[in-house]
Amino acid sequence: MTASPDTPAGTSHPARWWHKLDDGRLQCDLCPRDCRLHDGQRGLCFVRQRRGDAMVLSTYGRSSGFAIDPIEKKPLNHFHPGSAVLSFGTAGCNLACKFCQNWDISKSREMDRLQDEASPQRIAEAARASGAASVAFTYNDPVIFAEYAMDTADACHALGIETVAVTAGYIHPEPRREFFARMDAANVDLKAFTDKFYVEQTASHLAPVLDTLQYIQHDTRCWLEITTLLIPGLNDSTPELEAMTRWIADHLGRDVPLHFTAFHPDYKLGDLPRTPSATLQRARRIARDAGLRHVYTGNVHDVEGGTTRCPGCDAALIERDWHAVLHYALDEHGACPHCHTAVAGRFDPRLAGRTGHRRMPLRVVV
Repeated sequence: MTASPDTPAGTSHPARWWHKLDDGRLQCDLCPRDCRLHDGQRGLCFVRQRRGDAMVLSTYGRSSGFAIDPIEKKPLNHFHPGSAVLSFGTAGCNLACKFCQNWDISKSREMDRLQDEASPQRIAEAARASGAASVAFTYNDPVIFAEYAMDTADACHALGIETVAVTAGYIHPEPRREFFARMDAANVDLKAFTDKFYVEQTASHLAPVLDTLQYIQHDTRCWLEITTLLIPGLNDSTPELEAMTRWIADHLGRDVPLHFTAFHPDYKLGDLPRTPSATLQRARRIARDAGLRHVYTGNVHDVEGGTTRCPGCDAALIERDWHAVLHYALDEHGACPHCHTAVAGRFDPRLAGRTGHRRMPLRVVV
């Protein structure tokens, strides 16, 4: 049973997707980690905890902060380009990425730092008041606060606000069905294309992520884009990128946007170099050679790498620099004005240019 949207903020909330084992432990069935807990123990994500004979979500209604972002920052380039999105996250994560770029949030074990409290209803109302077209569950993986994200999505949809999940896609099939049924768009972080990388660098596995990608693309109405952070020497080899982009083309289709983003030294991989722009450009060429129509570069200034081109006549339809939309030429139907070829995505020219390229902190009043 899920809570109503007006559940008080800042309280532990009954968690779903768990069962009791014969040895008395409770197994969390949310993600493939299958954490098995004695009373008082928390899962690896740190926010799902056993209390007595039940599981609770300790971060329901508590956020690490709210902000208005450009939707391109998620990154989503084919979901209402140029629109504003209200973004928030909580704390914790169900992966253990050594290269985490938001480690101060996702690896946090300090629940007291979650000072911003808001019910799902208040978040939806704040999004509408700020002019945001959508609310994004981001900064840390919304899979681990699925109950909070789902209740917030319901409240948003009631007010005509769409919802976005920025996730690693590490989730079991049953909660996955309920979670993505409430999402209008998702950017899934495909961290690499070898299980070796997933095991050694994230303490997880590749196969469940590929299952999630195929599920979203073929079994939901959720718009899908993919991001791969290219880390020098770990996941940026030409053979791996060729295999990954062929898999995307064959299993997801040529119209799924793919973002290659630049790594900067952080967390436990501070001794590695930044990703050279040449690596991003090489990856983009490989993906386009594999047949992918919409391939982007991120975390760098690269106008060509941020430009959406017509798959029919190759005209530049949306030009971007970093997260800023410089030019928008799609017609009201989301098609090229020159050859009338439809571009895959969700487009509304009325939303383009609603926000700039910078993050603007927002206070959500409880």
